[in-house]
Order: sequence, then structure tokens, then C-alpha cells
Amino acid sequence: MIVLIKLLLAHFIGDFFLQPAKWVKEKEKKKLKSNKLYLHVLIHIILTSIFLWDASLWPIILIIGVTHFIIDATKLIIQKKKTKRLLFFIDQLFHIGVIIICYFLFTENNFSISNYTTEAHLLLVACLLFLTIPTSIIMKTIFLKWNISELTKNNESLEDAGKYIGILERVLVFIFIIVGHWEAVGFLITAKSVFRFGDLKESKHRQLTEYILIGTLISFGIAIITGIVYATLT
Repeated sequence: MIVLIKLLLAHFIGDFFLQPAKWVKEKEKKKLKSNKLYLHVLIHIILTSIFLWDASLWPIILIIGVTHFIIDATKLIIQKKKTKRLLFFIDQLFHIGVIIICYFLFTENNFSISNYTTEAHLLLVACLLFLTIPTSIIMKTIFLKWNISELTKNNESLEDAGKYIGILERVLVFIFIIVGHWEAVGFLITAKSVFRFGDLKESKHRQLTEYILIGTLISFGIAIITGIVYATLT
């Protein structure tokens, strides 16, 4: 496992700490003609070599260097303004995927899929998934009883920001509960109340205030119940 950690560290340092924003802009402008692309790949090769410091693992260094160039070059060629965000995550997914594959192919490890498919692990994944899109849909269905779009038509906010905030807060509440830190749940509720206080204070629309309170209570309530269920079953 130590080799995998070293490979991930080398990747994170090379991609995020040793790649200035001006390099990224130059690569996006000049694409394969940018010398920063090749310098970036060289930095990854050097970092991987330093972190591994084992000549017998040279295939890992070679594969990571070559694939890093191919992945980055492909992204630069097909990238457009509309696809930049999506390609960033796909790019990182491929890089990390290559690292994991190299780790299992060229190092001695006792990996077994059965070790990661226990009831507790599967239940954990199910709970986390449930607290994302499914719960958002459940809450949206509950609020079909009221004309929410009418209540929030003058509310300037980022697109889908409320949905993502709700997902993050439910996941955090769930994690806090299963690790036994209920006080953190209280802190999270307090923090959200403080941020929401301005909205509630400035809003003279009682229905909007009630909508915010109901949504918050339902979201936290579902997360708390899910956490208790998981903790009880495991």
C-alpha cells in the first residue's frame, strides 16, 4: 500500500502544486506545441522516480510517464469551453486509474475483491448513494405540494447550488454519525442556521421562510435516520 500512496502523492504534487496556472493556459492555447506540456510530463516522471526510488519498478515510471502525456495531450486536443470541467474530472480519473492498475500489476499485494464487498461496505455505499440524488428526488417530490418556483423566483443563486449543498450536508451528517461525533452534527446545523439567518431575516415572505426550514429539517432528518440505521446494522 505504501507504493500506491507514494504514486498518488507524486501525482497530486505534479498536477496541482508544480503546475502553475500560466502553464495550464499556455497548454490550452498552444496544445501539443506547448513546451510546458512536455515539461509537465517530465516533472511527473522525475517525481515518480524520486518517490519510488526503486530501479525494479521502472515499468511503473515508464507507463505513468507515457500515459500521462497521452491523456493530457488528448484532453488538450478535444477540449472545448463547454467540456472543460467534465474533461478535468475524466482526466484525473484516468490518471488515478493508471496509477492503481500499475500498483496491482507491478507490486506484490494481497488484493481480493471479497475483502471489499462485505455487508458493511455494501451498506455504506448504499447509504451514501441514497443520500445523494435519491434523497434530492424524494425531497423534490415532497415539495410538489407547494409552488416552490413561485416562492423562489426572485432568489438569485447558482444553478443547482441548493441540490449540491443538500447532498454535501447529508453526507457530512451521515459520516459524523457513523464515526460517533454527534457534536459535529450540531455544529453543522448551527453553521447552516447562521448562514440562513440573513435570508430569513431579510425575507418578509413567511412561506419562503417555512420552505427553507422544512427543507433543512427534512434533509438533516433523513441523513440522521440513515446514519442511525447504518450504525445499528453494523
